[in-house]
Amino acid sequence: MAHHELDASVETVHWGYFDAALEPVIEVASGDTVTIRSVSGGRDVTPEEGYYIPPELYEIQEKSKRPMPGHMLTGPVLVTGAKAGQVLEVRIKDVSLRQDWGYNYVRPLAGGLPYDFDEFEMMHIRLDAERMVGTLPWGLELPLKPFFGVMGVAPPKGWGMISSIQPRAHGGNLDNKELVAGSTLYLPIFNDGALFSVGDGHGCQGDGEVCVTAIETALEGRFELILRDDMELEAPRAETSDHYITMGIDEDLDEAARQALRRMIDLIAGRTNLSKTQAYQLCSLAADLRVTQIVNGTKGIHVMLEKRLIEG
Repeated sequence: MAHHELDASVETVHWGYFDAALEPVIEVASGDTVTIRSVSGGRDVTPEEGYYIPPELYEIQEKSKRPMPGHMLTGPVLVTGAKAGQVLEVRIKDVSLRQDWGYNYVRPLAGGLPYDFDEFEMMHIRLDAERMVGTLPWGLELPLKPFFGVMGVAPPKGWGMISSIQPRAHGGNLDNKELVAGSTLYLPIFNDGALFSVGDGHGCQGDGEVCVTAIETALEGRFELILRDDMELEAPRAETSDHYITMGIDEDLDEAARQALRRMIDLIAGRTNLSKTQAYQLCSLAADLRVTQIVNGTKGIHVMLEKRLIEG
């Protein structure tokens, strides 16, 4: 299978949105791998000196159109032969840092506590790729576990242009910290070609992403993209080496939890001889229901179940 490279540039970055009408910037075959490079942040969060700035970031900031608030996304990648109704399997082979800094900010009327903080406050965080730690301004070191907050295919054509901020059935701003290198994301395909894009690099993040930002940074990821005819999905699903992950996305956190839980029950029942009642009981005894994020308009819940519990 072939390997491809996709750099971030004015020509390959769409800033703030997903749209099925976007022209692909690269085409790959099912089973190919592609290395995709991302950038992050407008001028207001870019340090003036003392850090490495990817040179293309300034040109993207200056020249790229930004029709609505959202993320800098590299893509879309067209997968040859992809059809609506199929599933795109995204094997995340590797994720690495592209720069030695990240940023995190708090702004009024945003995050999990929108009325508690009245001033915009932003900090830069030094990233050490050798030690894989980020050093906060007060000296605390956090282990880095980089992942892409946004991974998604093009949404249904009828949706038109939509912000990248809200995660939806096509994926997008999932902000699921489990999607590190070695994990796999499954996305329902809504358009020919799939049209896969990534961005919103995170150095690390807590479940919830409560102040609306993680350690935001530029990343490089290597992905293996595989078309699946043997799966049907209505929403993103994922897995790690040892866990299955189902997701729920809704403005109401309780509804998101119900969605994720029902999808895990269906997954268990589909892979075992257990009834749905027994699968529900197993979830209560052994699955972990986690808050993915509460800050993106549509909130996220994911349910994690150890694979060994249902694999004989």
